[in-house]
Amino acid sequence: MSITIRPASPADIDHLVKWNAAMAWETEHKHLDEAVLRRGTEAVFADPRRGTYLVAELDGIPAGSLLITYEWSDWRNGDFWWVQSVYVAEEARRRGVFRALYQAVKERAKEAGAVGTRLYVETENTRAQTTYASLGMARCDYAMLEQIFS
Repeated sequence: MSITIRPASPADIDHLVKWNAAMAWETEHKHLDEAVLRRGTEAVFADPRRGTYLVAELDGIPAGSLLITYEWSDWRNGDFWWVQSVYVAEEARRRGVFRALYQAVKERAKEAGAVGTRLYVETENTRAQTTYASLGMARCDYAMLEQIFS
């Protein structure tokens, strides 16, 4: 079994859209509008300031992905890299795919001078929380609030 991590390309958009829709359903039981999701995914490729996707391949076959976005911290004079839209295909789970993806994020973030990584996780997704903790991530002292304008 060989896991490789690479930057996503526009050729991966179909996988990314499918996986993001599956992740939203599996974690929050939300159906996403596929047209909006596709435009949002394409927008990342159109403007690299929005972020970058990484794709994991298991024996040469796309098996998972995540999105990295950036948050400037004036307190730390550097960027936090946010890990978002994490998905590992069902048949590739429990095989180290996310571990390899996250290791690649950490390496790239350190090389770029980032001050740390962050992600948010559904409060009831204890399996993911356990995985993230095993990789060295810890719960922070902030609660997330939002207001949606749609």
